[in-house]
Parts: sequence; C-alpha cells; structure tokens
Amino acid sequence: MPEQYSAGAIELGVWELAIAAALVLVAGAVSLMLRLGLEKGLLVASVRVIVQLLAVGWVLRWVFDIDRFWLVAILIGLMVVAATHAAVHRSSRTFRGASLEMFITLVLCGLITTFVVTSVIIGVQPWWKPQYLIPLLGMVLGSAMTGVSLAMDTLLERLTDRRDEIEMLLAHGATRWEAARDPLAAAVRRALIPVINSMTVVGIVHLPGMMTGQILAGADPWEAVKYQIVVMFMIAATTSMSAMGFVLLAYLRLFTRHHQLNVRPIHKRGE
Repeated sequence: MPEQYSAGAIELGVWELAIAAALVLVAGAVSLMLRLGLEKGLLVASVRVIVQLLAVGWVLRWVFDIDRFWLVAILIGLMVVAATHAAVHRSSRTFRGASLEMFITLVLCGLITTFVVTSVIIGVQPWWKPQYLIPLLGMVLGSAMTGVSLAMDTLLERLTDRRDEIEMLLAHGATRWEAARDPLAAAVRRALIPVINSMTVVGIVHLPGMMTGQILAGADPWEAVKYQIVVMFMIAATTSMSAMGFVLLAYLRLFTRHHQLNVRPIHKRGE
C-alpha cells in the first residue's frame, strides 16, 4: 500500500466533537426563526446520537478486546431484537406473530449473507471475528430492517384494502397463491426500491459511509471501493431475501390451507 494511504485516521478530541455538535445549533436557530417547533426534537436527537454512539463505541471496544464467540452471539442477538422491534413498529399495520416472523427472517438472512462475506469473500479467521462481523451485520440489518418494514406495510395494506377482490378470486377457484401473488410481488418490489435507488447513484451522488470511513482512516481508495462494492451487494441480497422471506411467512399465516384469506390478525398500530 502506498505510504500516503497508511497514516490512519486523525484522532478527534472533545473540543472537535463539541464544534461538530455546535453545527446543529444552526438548524435550531433556523427552526426558532421560522417557528417550526423542531428545536426540541433536534436537541433530543442530538443527545441520543452522542449517548448511543459513545455507548456503542465503549461496548465494541470491550467486545473486540475480549474476542469471544459467546459475547459476539449475545451482541448479535441484541442487534436483531432491536432491528425487529424497529421494523415492526415502523409499519402502520401489523398482525399477531409479526415480531417472531420478522426476527426469524432477519436472523437467517442477515447471518447467512454475513457469513458468506466474512468466511468466503474476505476470508476472516474465525468467520465471526467481531471487528468484521458486527459492523457488516449492522449495515445489512439496517437496510433489511427498512426493506422488510416497507414490505410488511405494503402487504398488509394491499390485503386489507383489496380484501373483496382477493376473496372473489378465491371464490372463483383461484388458489391462495394465485390470489396473493400480486400483493406479495408489490410488497417485495416496494422493499427493494430504496436499495435499487441507492445502488443506482452510489459513487455519483453520494459516497457511502463505509467507503468514506475507510478513506478517512487512511485506506487506499481503490481498496475502499472494493469493500464498498461487497457491502452494496450484501445489502441488496439481504434486503431482497429478508423481504421475500417475511412476505412468504406472512402469506402462510394469513392464508389458510383451505385457500381462505384470514385478515382477523391484521390491525392498525395502536388498536
């Protein structure tokens, strides 16, 4: 690696972080001048950013130092539980059993994709080395969480709003798969739109976080680009598999073996 790419990141102190935080005051001042009422939200969000990221940094340093599989497994479990909770509660509609199905989907799809990347593509030994596994899994879970939430919202909305149409198809001899195919396809399509849009403009409109972080840390931009390509493919694969997996599990729960639609488990958030 050329010498100019091996210097490492410039360390930031408390004052540098304070100056960065002060930049948010500009947004707060705009909110006050225009009477938008956003200054409280900005303050709370800023405090949460500081607390959450400092806590994560402390936990990750501890996990990296100990380097034990059981500890990594616990952290992964917490990450998936948090992603499951966020994904389910982002949707305007839900159904009984949604959280369990979301958890299963995110665990299987996230770990399978990340295992392939760390073990086969990067060749990390062991494959669960926290320095690689946790950041990569965090990125794919973040994207999959958004995608599955969109899929869930779209699927339940279609099944509820088009209930009469679907039941008419079933009454005329359509199988449950034939009646559900369009809502399922629409849900998966909606989940993949953000990922496809991001892949379309990556490197042109914006530089992704992982690539930017590696470059700031002194990595060769060419190596940073190659890692980012892997990450983008990881995200696309995990999001698509998670969306398809979840809608199929939801389909099996909401359509009976007797080819009937059961919308009773579906309800709007808060009902």
